[in-house]
Amino acid sequence: MTPPVTKMILLGVDPAFVSGCKLALIDENGNYLESAVIYPTAPKNDYENSKKKILQLCKKYNIAGVAIGNGTGSRETQEFFSRLNTEENANLNYTVVSEAGASVYSASQIAQDEYPNLDVTIRGAISIAQRLRDPMAALVKIDPKSLGIGQYQHDVNQKLLLKRLDDVTCDLVNRVGVDINSASASLLSHVAGIGMKIAKNIIEYRDANGNFTTKNQLLRVKGLGKKAYEQAAGFIRIKDGKNEFDNSGIHPESYELAKKIIKLDLASAHLESKAKELQVGMHTLQDIIKELSKPGFDPREDLPPIPFKAGITDIKMLKEGSFVSGLVRNITDFGAFVDIGLKNDGMIHISKMSAKRIKHPLEVLSLNQYLPQIQVLSIDFEKGKIGLSLV
Repeated sequence: MTPPVTKMILLGVDPAFVSGCKLALIDENGNYLESAVIYPTAPKNDYENSKKKILQLCKKYNIAGVAIGNGTGSRETQEFFSRLNTEENANLNYTVVSEAGASVYSASQIAQDEYPNLDVTIRGAISIAQRLRDPMAALVKIDPKSLGIGQYQHDVNQKLLLKRLDDVTCDLVNRVGVDINSASASLLSHVAGIGMKIAKNIIEYRDANGNFTTKNQLLRVKGLGKKAYEQAAGFIRIKDGKNEFDNSGIHPESYELAKKIIKLDLASAHLESKAKELQVGMHTLQDIIKELSKPGFDPREDLPPIPFKAGITDIKMLKEGSFVSGLVRNITDFGAFVDIGLKNDGMIHISKMSAKRIKHPLEVLSLNQYLPQIQVLSIDFEKGKIGLSLV
């Protein structure tokens, strides 16, 4: 449910030392543009050629944001981009993205089908860029068990775990809705009533006939019958479609009802009487009103946006009692590690997460959660350790 970064050309960076940093560019729609390899980190430390390549790509594509993987060499790669911004005025805002599962995806059949002529390492960089552009669309391509869901995942019933993870994924996808004209088969396969086979048929129909303009066209897709249509239609979105309601969660069966609701005076005090007048349940009426008030609404828009940065913060700039922001990078039984822009992550002990007693950090925090205000409790300059607090 991390908010997407839209309307930007993004550069994905898979950091490394000896083998170099793999670069992959994607456009505003997530389509692959170009790739390259640079060597700004040890042992080559080739700053000049790396700088030259990045500036060339910036000039060619007008890059608006950079997604840097959090694996080996991530800190050094961040320092490279920070130096570019300081010395070359590159204006490349960057953020760190979890690499969890990127290597699994890059070697998967899905990745081979999507990018058959690209090297595995470049596919990994594309995944890093795409999970910044639209995390949900990118992460559904990866087995949830490869996304760092916990150290005890192998100790539980694997069938039950797989079902639970799939249920959660489907719930989230259906809560957000899916743009049928840009979604991959992997994303479509998690929509209610649509499995992978029908999802691939939808892609084939789209490739052969162009973009969908109405939801009714789904009935022309091979294998997608009336029952599947009834289940899926409310979760499908069509931007700029022929029908004004197609970019909403209103089911086609309720379109005529929605037209009537638009013409009514919907003062909250009169909702019950209006529901009786329209011969519809209160919950249905409220759901339609909600959709009409925010057409095309994505629930992720209500969450804090992904924070970008332009430079690395020096630990010497911190003071006990000061406030910083950061991203939760790892959660353990005793606390959470937070990326606040330094070489080492800061740590929030479980006792400093809530005013009330909690049994586990997951009651309060989640991976990749953005924390806008964290207090610095302690600083060990020699060891580079920072103690943080949410209370």
